Amino acid sequence: MFKNIYKNGFIEEKTLKLPFCLECEKQLADRYIEGECPKCDKQARGDQCESCSSVLDPIQLINPKCTICNSKKIEFRDEKHLFLKLNKLEPELKKWINENDQLRIQVKNLALSWIKEGLKPRCITRDLKWGIKVPLDGYENKVFYVWFDAPIGYISSTKEWNKEKWRDFWTNSKMYNFIGKDNIPFHTIFFPGMLLADKRFSLAYNVVGLQYCNYERQKISKSKSFGVFCENLAKAGLDSDYWRFYSTYLIPETKDTDFLWNEFKERINSDLIGNIGNLINRTTTFLQKNFNGKVPEPDLTEEDKHFISIITKEIKNTLEIIEKVKLREGLENILKISAYTNKYFQDNAPWSNEERSKTIMYLCINICEKIGILLLPYIPSKSKELLEIINSKERDFSKIEIFNIKPTHKINKPKILFNKIEDEQLKKIKQIVSKVTEYFKEESKVELEEFQKLDIRIGTIIRIEDHPNADKLFILKVDLGEREIQIVSGIKDYYTKEELKNKQIPIIVNLKPTKLRGVNSDGMLLAASKNNKLTLLTIDKKIENNSKVS
Repeated sequence: MFKNIYKNGFIEEKTLKLPFCLECEKQLADRYIEGECPKCDKQARGDQCESCSSVLDPIQLINPKCTICNSKKIEFRDEKHLFLKLNKLEPELKKWINENDQLRIQVKNLALSWIKEGLKPRCITRDLKWGIKVPLDGYENKVFYVWFDAPIGYISSTKEWNKEKWRDFWTNSKMYNFIGKDNIPFHTIFFPGMLLADKRFSLAYNVVGLQYCNYERQKISKSKSFGVFCENLAKAGLDSDYWRFYSTYLIPETKDTDFLWNEFKERINSDLIGNIGNLINRTTTFLQKNFNGKVPEPDLTEEDKHFISIITKEIKNTLEIIEKVKLREGLENILKISAYTNKYFQDNAPWSNEERSKTIMYLCINICEKIGILLLPYIPSKSKELLEIINSKERDFSKIEIFNIKPTHKINKPKILFNKIEDEQLKKIKQIVSKVTEYFKEESKVELEEFQKLDIRIGTIIRIEDHPNADKLFILKVDLGEREIQIVSGIKDYYTKEELKNKQIPIIVNLKPTKLRGVNSDGMLLAASKNNKLTLLTIDKKIENNSKVS
C-alpha cells in the first residue's frame, strides 16, 4: 500500500522537529511527552488531546515534559521523515465528506473543521527500533508511524479471511467504521486520505463516531477499579442480554453518557421487564389459557385497523432508524411499539369479552413476534427464546411482515423470560463487576502494614565476582551510599559482569542475613521472570544511592 501511494505521488520528504529528553538521553515517542494543549489548555499527549480531540504534533505542546522521568529538559531536533500529502488530497476528501449523507452532523462538522483549517502533509514515519520497516532506500532505519500502518490491518485481516473475496469488502460494499470521538479525524481525514492516495479502494459508507461512556459521572479507570469490567460479567449471575439491553440504552451516539447503577436497575425492571416482558407474558399466557395456545380468527374493527396502521408505520420507522445506525433510538422505538400494544391490550380488556379477545390475541401475538425479530440485534438470546415460545421460524430482519402468524397457528408453552433485579441482588452484582480481576487469591494477600515493613533502597552494583562454590551464582557488591552490602544472586545465566557493572537497582535491605553455598548474602535484589527468562528491575533515571523506594 505504501509503495502504491508513493508511486502515485502522494509521499514527500520533509524535516520534522521531534522531542529529545536530555535527562533520559533518548528521543521520545508521542505518548512519552505531555504538555498543555495549545487549543484548549488541558493536559494532552504529544499526538492528541483527549479533551478537545485535536490531533497534535509534540512541538505544539505548551510546557512539555518527559513522562518517563518528568523532566522538562526537552530539546526538539530536526529529523528527515516521510509525509503523506493530505494537502493534495484535500479536494477529494472535502467532496466525500460534504456528499456523504450518512455521516452524523457532529462527525461531519469535526471533519470539515479540519478541512477549513487547511490540510497539511502528515508524517508517516518514526525513529523507533520496533515497528514496520519502511521499504524505501535511505529509510531502512525508520518504521511507519502507527496511525499509518494500523488501519491497513483492517484490509489485511479481510485478505487473511478470504483470499478470493476480500476485495469485495473494500470495493463493492457498504463499509461502517465504529469509533470513539477522539478517532474521528483519523477515520474521516487520514485513513480515507490513504485510501484515496492508493486508488484501489472505496471509502467508508458511514463513519459512526461515538462520544464517551462514563461511570457514575466520572471517567472509567481500570487502575482505580472504577467502572464495570467485562471480564467479571459472567460471574454476576445475569443473562448477557441484561447487559446488552442497558449498554444499548447507554450508547453515546450524540453526547456523553453515564453508567448509573440505579438507572441500570430501573431500565431493566421498567423497560425490559415492565414493558416488553409484561406484553409477552400477558399475551402468551392469555392465549395458552383461553385458546389452548392456538391463534384465533380475528374480526377487525375500524379501531383495530387504525391501530395496525400505527404499528406498521412504527415498525417501518424502526427499521429505517436502525439502518442509519441510530441504535439507541431504534431500541427506544421498539419500546414505544411495545408500550403502545400494552395500552391496546389493557384498553380492550380481552378478559371481559370472549369474542373481542380473539382479535386482540391475534394482533398482540403478531406484534410480539415483530418485537422479537426487531430485538434480535439487541438481545439475541432472549429474542430467540421469545420466538421459540411463539413457535416462529422467522429470522429475516429485512422481510418483517405485520401478520406472519396466521389463525390456527399454535404457540409453545409460555415461560417467564425476564426476572426483576432486587436491591440486594444489585448490591452483590455491583461488588462483583466493579472490581478489576484479581490475579492473586485472597489468602495470599498481605496487609499494607506488613508490606511497609520491607525497606527497599536504591543501590549501585560496583563489583561482580564468581561464586567459588556455585556455577550459576554471582557475588555482587552494592553501594548504598553510607555502606556497601553483599548479595548472592542466581543471575549468572542471564547477565554478564559487564552488563551488571554500575547498574542501579532496588534492593530489600532489611532481610535477615543468610548463607548461600557458604557465602553471606545481606539483601535481596528484585527481578521479573516469565517463560524461563529473567530481567532485573532497574530505574529509568539515575538517583542517589540509599534512596528509599515507596
